Amino acid sequence: FWDFLILFFCLPVVIFNEITKKRLLGDMSCRIVPFMEVSSLGVTTFSLCALGIDRFHAATSPQASTRPIEQCQSIIAKLAVIWVGSMTLSVPEILLWQLAQDTSPVSGVVTEFCTMKPSSNLPESIYSLVLTYQNARMWWYFGCYFCLPILFTVSCQLVTRRIRGTEKKSECRGAKHGQCEGHLNCTIIALTVIYGLCTTPENVCNIVVAYMSPDMSKQTLDLLNLINQFFLFFKCSVTPVLLLCLCRPLGQAFMDCCCCCCEGCGPDTTSSESSADSKLKTEMSSSIFFDKPRETPPPLLALGTPC
Repeated sequence: FWDFLILFFCLPVVIFNEITKKRLLGDMSCRIVPFMEVSSLGVTTFSLCALGIDRFHAATSPQASTRPIEQCQSIIAKLAVIWVGSMTLSVPEILLWQLAQDTSPVSGVVTEFCTMKPSSNLPESIYSLVLTYQNARMWWYFGCYFCLPILFTVSCQLVTRRIRGTEKKSECRGAKHGQCEGHLNCTIIALTVIYGLCTTPENVCNIVVAYMSPDMSKQTLDLLNLINQFFLFFKCSVTPVLLLCLCRPLGQAFMDCCCCCCEGCGPDTTSSESSADSKLKTEMSSSIFFDKPRETPPPLLALGTPC
C-alpha cells in the first residue's frame, strides 16, 4: 500500500517538475515527497526485519502443526509499529527541505527546485536538531536503510538454514512443510535483493556527493537525484508484483478479492466451488506471515462465499 502511495503521489510530482521546471503543489511537495520516500525506505526495512523474525520463529517452533494462528490484532499492531516508527523517523525530512527559485542566465526562465536547507524561522532547538540530522543523514541512510535490512535478513537466513540442517538430520519435519518454508525464505531473499539493488545507487551517490559536491555542477547533482528517485519508483513497482507472484497464498487471495469486485463474479455454483477449492488450498498452504495448522482443514461451508 505504501508503494502504491509513492507511485500515486510522488511519481507525478517528479515528472511534472522535470517537464515544466515548476514544482507541483509548491513548497508542500518539496516537504511531503522526501518524507514519503524516506518513510517508504523505513517501511520496507522494518517489514523485512519483521519477516525475518517470523521465518526464524517458524524454523524454531517445535511442530508447525501446533503453532497457533496469529491473531489479526497482533498483525495490525505490528503493522502500526512499522508504519508509525517509519513516519516518525522521517519527520526531519519535512523540516529539512524547502522550495527555491533560480533564474537561467541564458533564457531568463525562472525554475523551481527543492533545496536541502532548514528554514531560519524554526526555533533554535529544533533548528540545531535538523542541522544535526542533515550532517548525519548520509550515514543514517547507509546504516539504517541499507545495512540493517540486508544484514538482518542474511543473519536470519543463516540461522534458519543451520536449524533446518539439524532438523533434516533428525527428520523432525515433513518434506512438504520444508519445501513450503524454503519457498517462503526464497521470497524474502528475493525482496531483499531487489531492495538492495535499488538502494545501492542512492547510497553510493550520497557518499560521492558528500565528499565531492564542491566539484560537481548543479545539473550533475540534479541528474543523480533524479536517477535515485526513479530507482525508488522501480522498487515500488517491482516489489508488489514480485510478492504476489512468489507468495502463492497471497497472490490467490489478491485474485479472489479482485474477482469479488468484478461484475462477472456471480454466485453460481461453478464459481462457488472453484472459489471454495482455491480458498481451501490457500488455507492449507503456508502464509508469509504465519504458519497455519495442517491437521484439521476448515469446513467447506465456511468457504462457500468468495467474499
